[in-house]
Amino acid sequence: MIRIIQATKSNLEEIVPLFDQYRIFYGQESDILRARDFLADRIIKNESIIFLAFFEGQPVGFTQLYPMFSSVSMQRSYVLNDLYVKASFRKKQIGEALLSRAKEFCISKQAKGLTLETAIDNPAQKLYEKLSWEKDVDCFHYFWKAQ
Repeated sequence: MIRIIQATKSNLEEIVPLFDQYRIFYGQESDILRARDFLADRIIKNESIIFLAFFEGQPVGFTQLYPMFSSVSMQRSYVLNDLYVKASFRKKQIGEALLSRAKEFCISKQAKGLTLETAIDNPAQKLYEKLSWEKDVDCFHYFWKAQ
């Protein structure tokens, strides 16, 4: 059974190991202390929304949303920045449940929608497209990196 909750500071110890594994998946070094501090700051400062997935009572995945705004539409939207499910729990519809909960949250906040960025070779693209996410082909995304 899958259960999704909106995480609070009281869930920090359940999220931190998942967040650390997520970062390792993307080639970063494990750093539990910095992961805890980073997530605590996001939660305490209300800078992100984190949904935590449980499978049979065990924390197995999460997604993290960051707010942003569109001047053109004059609406809030959210960046779905992180989505992670433990490898041994994939193919159990947990990622789909997390994405659905993120959509429900946006609807409840009357947000314009969700945006995400993913690696070109990320197999999760099939899931996004199955759930009616549309690949942006109308514009390029640029990133400036500070030294």
